[in-house]
Amino acid sequence: MSTTALQSHEGQQVPHVSIPVLGPKGWEKIETQAFFAGKTVVVFGLPGAYTPTCSTSHVPRYQELLPAFRAAGVDEVVCVSVNDTFVMSAWQRDEGATGLVFFPDGNGEFTEQLGMLVDKSAIGFGKRSWRYSMLVRDGRIEKMFIEPDQPGDPFVVSDADTMLKHLGATGAAQPDIFLLTKPFCGHCTRAKAALAARGLAFDEQPSTPRSLRAVSKTPTTPQVWINGEHVGGADELIAWLAAHPEV
Repeated sequence: MSTTALQSHEGQQVPHVSIPVLGPKGWEKIETQAFFAGKTVVVFGLPGAYTPTCSTSHVPRYQELLPAFRAAGVDEVVCVSVNDTFVMSAWQRDEGATGLVFFPDGNGEFTEQLGMLVDKSAIGFGKRSWRYSMLVRDGRIEKMFIEPDQPGDPFVVSDADTMLKHLGATGAAQPDIFLLTKPFCGHCTRAKAALAARGLAFDEQPSTPRSLRAVSKTPTTPQVWINGEHVGGADELIAWLAAHPEV
């Protein structure tokens, strides 16, 4: 892997290229000069569609935090990968990332002019994008977060939370909340109502007695985790919310 071209382009204009896309009416082109003009845009580049970190972390978190980016004044959030339009369209659909804009930089022109094109031939990928993110205002690159020049696929600074923090919206990101529940559970209903009253999103999974004992050593529901920490049941959740009015 060659990363000799990895340099920040802060203060420079975003690359002016034409990106072919297959739309509902046939082949079209995204003219980047026109796309970025007059907008505040967050861009993140990644090595490839359907690859593990890109699919499980990079894209989902930007999609999840899209409302927070909008609240921070961002007009568009763009995902760039050196893949063709068919692959990128299918990946966007499978990810459910309808709020993001996907740039299929199939020829690598945008990525190369940005200095983020790297050689991943050793793993059969050919030329791909290095992982990065950037804030673009009216076509000018204001800030870039470039992953460190290390072997493998580092993912420590181009994430959505880092960019959101840079925008000064540190309180906008919601905690990650997960509930184990069971049908007709009144305490589960109470817990979910408390979260809904605070506007907090959560994931829920129906439990079995074995799964409850395995992860929480108790047969009662709900069982709640927040940011990876086991909080407890409905009463403990309500107490946690009372102790964290900032959330």
